[in-house]
Amino acid sequence: MLLEVRGFRFCSSVRMLAALVFILLCIQPGHGQTCTEGFAYDRRARQCIDVDECRTLPDACRGDMRCVNQNGGYLCIPRTLYNQPYAPQSPNPPEPAYPDTSVGFPDTFLPGPPRSVEPSYPRVRGAAQCLLGYTVAEDGTCNDIDECERNSHHCNPTQVCINTSGGYTCSCNEGYWLIGGQCQDIDECRYGYCQQLCANVPGSYSCSCNPGFILNPDSRTCQDVDECEEEPCSHGCFNTYGSFMCNCDEGFELAADGTNCIDLDECSFSEFLCQHRCVNTPGSFSCICPPGYYVYEDGRSCEDVNECDTGNNTCTTAQVCFNFQGGYTCLDPLQCILPYVEVSDNQCMCSAENPACREKPFTVLYRHMDLSSGRSVPADIFQMQATTRYPGAFYIFQIKSGNDGREFYMRQTSNVSATLVLSRPIKGPKEVVLDLEMVTVNNVINFRGSSIIRLTIFVSEHQF
Repeated sequence: MLLEVRGFRFCSSVRMLAALVFILLCIQPGHGQTCTEGFAYDRRARQCIDVDECRTLPDACRGDMRCVNQNGGYLCIPRTLYNQPYAPQSPNPPEPAYPDTSVGFPDTFLPGPPRSVEPSYPRVRGAAQCLLGYTVAEDGTCNDIDECERNSHHCNPTQVCINTSGGYTCSCNEGYWLIGGQCQDIDECRYGYCQQLCANVPGSYSCSCNPGFILNPDSRTCQDVDECEEEPCSHGCFNTYGSFMCNCDEGFELAADGTNCIDLDECSFSEFLCQHRCVNTPGSFSCICPPGYYVYEDGRSCEDVNECDTGNNTCTTAQVCFNFQGGYTCLDPLQCILPYVEVSDNQCMCSAENPACREKPFTVLYRHMDLSSGRSVPADIFQMQATTRYPGAFYIFQIKSGNDGREFYMRQTSNVSATLVLSRPIKGPKEVVLDLEMVTVNNVINFRGSSIIRLTIFVSEHQF
């Protein structure tokens, strides 16, 4: 059987043993930091430590040989011998017969007959040897050494020791990575781990969401919150992505808080919203008309109530009900003042044969009309004309009395007709009585006479 020690092969003979002793004497440690072969100087320990040739030398053993590191060297032994323990040796084994191979060596190496010589390198005894990182158990098997549990590892304090078969690994906890031999925190927020908000913490990270979102069970993504389910709005609610919007019913507007609705005062928008007066109501408005009027179908305009037609008046049977804008009046029966006599329900006449009538108008005709206050001007409001025409006669129309404010004038439209014109606005409620005179002139027969229309105008209080 051959054993290989650090690259030298020896036969089991006395001469080869002597040569081995000679070689070992020649490689004794020197002085200073020089170590013998198979050892390396450790600056920290300040001593020579063994070199594991089985790990550092490529193909240290050849063939079906197993490399076993030794202190200062290594052994190459058959794998069958390494895996199975040897049988116990007897205390006094018989001396094997060695051939005489001591030629060239002094006789002192062989003082007598050939005998058994114990080799100076380790021999495999009755128990199996284990690889580095393993230890022999009581049952002779090789068990892994847990360097992490024994604290015999050389991991950095920031690292974590992980035991492996025959050794250990230095690693970092989750959330850290190894940089320059140190475990440094990974800033997960830089790599978009969170959908919205991210907060880095040592060894980990924390995700959160913007207002209006909640974190999903995956703790990374966010989902929209339907705020409308909690009914935050006083009227209507519309959910949006990450928020919500409140809307109000017609006639309301959103308050400054964005959730409550306040009544909209439509009446403040325009003074022309209603023809008379606007009254604000919750969410709407209503138009009110003065007494004598009712609200028209459009809900804004005012229409006159004809009390004479509806019977809602206080006139007697002897009186005549006269309706005007916003009211009515009861007209008494006509009473002519002497020397006038009644010729019809609305006309008085003074006979030309009566000397008292010579300087008075021939007839007085009573008429009534209504006029809206503030009516735009100029406006034609009344027309008069001659009913009897005489050959060679011409007619003059004029306002004889009642036009103290000069609101009216007569415009002659033909030889026999004229129109009363409102020239200046007039405000009511007011009652105006005008005497409109038509003068008849006939130079052929040397005649001059006149007739009067006594026009009573009821001016309403309002412009409608």
